Amino acid sequence: MAKAKETVSRTVMVALALCIVCSVIVSAAAVMLRPAQITNQNLDIKSNILSAAGMYEQGMSADEIESVFSQFEVKLVDLDTGEYVEPSAVGVNDPMKYDQYKAASNPELSENIPATQDKAGIKRRPKVAKIYLLAEGDDFKRVVLPIHGYGLWSTLYGFMSLEGDANTIEGIGFYDHAETPGLGGEVDNPRWKSQWVGKELYDEGEQAEPKIQLVKGGVDANAQAKEHKVDALSGATLTSRGVQQLVNYWMGDRGFAPYLKKLRQGEV
Repeated sequence: MAKAKETVSRTVMVALALCIVCSVIVSAAAVMLRPAQITNQNLDIKSNILSAAGMYEQGMSADEIESVFSQFEVKLVDLDTGEYVEPSAVGVNDPMKYDQYKAASNPELSENIPATQDKAGIKRRPKVAKIYLLAEGDDFKRVVLPIHGYGLWSTLYGFMSLEGDANTIEGIGFYDHAETPGLGGEVDNPRWKSQWVGKELYDEGEQAEPKIQLVKGGVDANAQAKEHKVDALSGATLTSRGVQQLVNYWMGDRGFAPYLKKLRQGEV
């Protein structure tokens, strides 16, 4: 009987020791790999920014991505005023280190969105957003803006790039979502994304509300105002509605519209 108890205790001790050793190994690996993970995450974000701007080429190396991305100037924008703010205003010394999605959960750096205004289903909005500006001398060529909002099953995170008129869409892309493959997941389809290229966000004038429409069943060849219309995703009504609403929100007066207006007028 004593031998049986001794065997059980030894088994438990060996199992416990093995668990401790494995935990130490896993923890050490996580700590050691963390810098590489952060580097890869940053590289992926930069790749998606370049893709939205039409500047990414398949098979680009990490060095090539960094080189092309270095053409952009990263700036922080006060969404209420449309003015640039210093990184120190949000507690960082480098605008690239600012995470607006984490800021959205900080009551000091964000605000609650009333349900009646929450078109994108995001609940909270950061007061400051990070944008990517490409200029040649005093002439700005394009600006890439972060966008996100709820689809059918998930929040879609992506970027929209605008040409130098701060109105014509240069590209759109989503780098993180969990929409249904083959349906809502078609937001990743290059053919669908290509429909956005050359479309116009706003009518002529200074209206703050975007005019982009996702059309169920497809845009008719003879449709009026085709410059504002894109085919909705086939069989994915709620994801299409989510994309429509997130674009409306982020390009509207509670999003980037105040900034884009100042950009068009040369005030920033």
